[in-house]
Amino acid sequence: MSALTVYDTSKLRGRIIEKFGSQNGFADAAHCSTSFLSQYLNGKTFLTQPVMDNWIRLLEIEDCDIRAYFFTPKVHETEQE
Repeated sequence: MSALTVYDTSKLRGRIIEKFGSQNGFADAAHCSTSFLSQYLNGKTFLTQPVMDNWIRLLEIEDCDIRAYFFTPKVHETEQE
């Protein structure tokens, strides 16, 4: 694995839609820009601990599920073969 790990955000995206109906709705509730949210979901930026804690609270993610939502490494097609 490379030094920079890219995370799979598909489960997080699904939870955002499930709880808030849209990424815009979640961004409003989380007091962040839709641009920042998009950058995070696309692996272009990272979250600070306070921001992650807020998202976990807003999305009602259980402690035992944090890894699945935020720290699942993305598997590239070449790695699957």
